[in-house]
Amino acid sequence: AGRKGGHKGRARQYTSPEEIDAQLQAEKQKAREEEEQEEGGEGATGDPKKEKKSLDSDESDEDDENYQQKRKGVEGLIDIENPNRVIQTTKKVTQLDLDGPKELSRREREEIEKQKAKERYMKMHLAGKTEQAKADLARLAIIRKQREEAARKKEEERKAKDEAAMAGRRLQSLSLNK
Repeated sequence: AGRKGGHKGRARQYTSPEEIDAQLQAEKQKAREEEEQEEGGEGATGDPKKEKKSLDSDESDEDDENYQQKRKGVEGLIDIENPNRVIQTTKKVTQLDLDGPKELSRREREEIEKQKAKERYMKMHLAGKTEQAKADLARLAIIRKQREEAARKKEEERKAKDEAAMAGRRLQSLSLNK
């Protein structure tokens, strides 16, 4: 009961090794014919140049192009023209130009602008030219006046207490002398 059978009662079909070899040969032949058609007149006439190129290992340009054109699955059969599809080109370390101006992303640009705006605002703020700075300075001036008045009142109260204490001591000393 726990044993799983084949797929939906269909009889199994086994491909013989001879058939597999025949299919591989057919695919290779088809690929060769397509390459000859792509290359155009040069390769089709049986030019010795073409044969030499395939034998030479120095000619790596063609190998690179074929490697990039190899695609997965159905992609090779359907010609896609997608303007948004970026084909990655590998650069050698010697080709990279680190000195050139680096393209910033939108997020990085906005971050830099925000930083500069903040710096400008702080400069203006310290110079006392922004609305907030003016309000702060006015508030500080009012508080300073209030504190000065409070200090003056305290000083007067302290003097009054001292005088009262002095007067009280005089009275005590007078009463003791009698």
